[in-house]
Amino acid sequence: MDKDNNTLNKFKEFERFGSRLGLERMETLMGLLGNPERELKCIHVAGTNGKGSVCKYIYEALQENGYKAGLFISPFLEIFNERIEFDHQLISDEDLEKCTNLVLEKVDIMIAQGFDSPTEFEVITAVAFVYFHIKQADFVVLEVGLGGRGDSTNIIEKPLACIITSISFDHMDRLGNTIEEIASEKAGIIKEGVAVIMNVQAPEASKVIAREAYQKNCVLHNVNKLPYAVTDKSLNGYKVNTNIYGTDYSEVEISMVGKHQVQNVLTALTALELLRKAEIIKIERSRLYTGLKQAKQIGRFEIMDAEPYVIIDGAHNEDGAAALAGTTAELLPGKRILLITGMLGDKDTEKILNSFGEIADDFVATEPDNPRKWPAAELAKELKRRGKNCITVEDPIKACKYALEHKNEFDVILFAGSLYLIGQIRGILK
Repeated sequence: MDKDNNTLNKFKEFERFGSRLGLERMETLMGLLGNPERELKCIHVAGTNGKGSVCKYIYEALQENGYKAGLFISPFLEIFNERIEFDHQLISDEDLEKCTNLVLEKVDIMIAQGFDSPTEFEVITAVAFVYFHIKQADFVVLEVGLGGRGDSTNIIEKPLACIITSISFDHMDRLGNTIEEIASEKAGIIKEGVAVIMNVQAPEASKVIAREAYQKNCVLHNVNKLPYAVTDKSLNGYKVNTNIYGTDYSEVEISMVGKHQVQNVLTALTALELLRKAEIIKIERSRLYTGLKQAKQIGRFEIMDAEPYVIIDGAHNEDGAAALAGTTAELLPGKRILLITGMLGDKDTEKILNSFGEIADDFVATEPDNPRKWPAAELAKELKRRGKNCITVEDPIKACKYALEHKNEFDVILFAGSLYLIGQIRGILK
């Protein structure tokens, strides 16, 4: 989609309303639209990191087994249409415009009746629900935008499953300053009597989720308790053996790499197994395996070239950066790596840089195209203070050109940091 597209400009008009959590505006808007979301069978996925990958695994497995599935994710890397996908097709510009106009008609009525305007994300979520309803999706895999309790996706009253992937510090300005507070917000997606699948490492966060599940009469499934073994691993993917409630899953292959991706596929498999046991879905083993293997997320340890390796990774928060450091140590030990990074100034840059420092000694500091960017000169100063070699190239296009010109001096060229940066770099490298 062209960035100057009329539909995107319509969304931008709602930017001034900011990001406000709470469901009141969404309830009004969806009511005016006839509550299409109530007719959708949704699998709801929250978490700080990993939720996008879990969504992809489930979506691909459903698609491969003959279901017409919808996928709603955020943010996008290169084009807006990535956020709404159905039956392996990104929403077309025409359908996006049509559904947006339907939603905006109701927004006008809302405002005329004296209600507060919905936010940009609320309008986009409503567009997704309208689109999936028109398409008569068999299932919708729904990724939470921010938090859980007050997120616009939480308008769903009775999902098929509630999944919480991980909890760490991010968006503290809106979700809380402690792990318990953040966990409470994410546990807000839990609905009465609905199965809860949890893959949360922090014990204090797990307790919050367990308490919420108990209070809502939900059966809690803790993925951390599953037996599993990684039988093979390389830059091409991993093989995993596991057993989920008596069902043996041997030699499951995934193309996304890293220990965290093993956890993500176990989470997805648990949800799929529960839906299978409940006779909500029918799954053929070979098709399930095919779906899991073809699941990929652009911009997440994505190999763009080899000899030397050129890799991009949207490690934009503490957990993402730690996962990248772990994957690099596991799969690229002893390699000389040039790390090109740019990040937003409102992230926990201290902890992100701690992880990046484990990966490389050579850096290029650049800037994402975002008003919240951390100036490249300040980033470079901090990296040098940590004893790293670093040059400053503010323009990401020039930073990319510099890295590629010097690629023969390194074993790996790694771009990591803000998703805004990774989206732009991916467009250059493709």
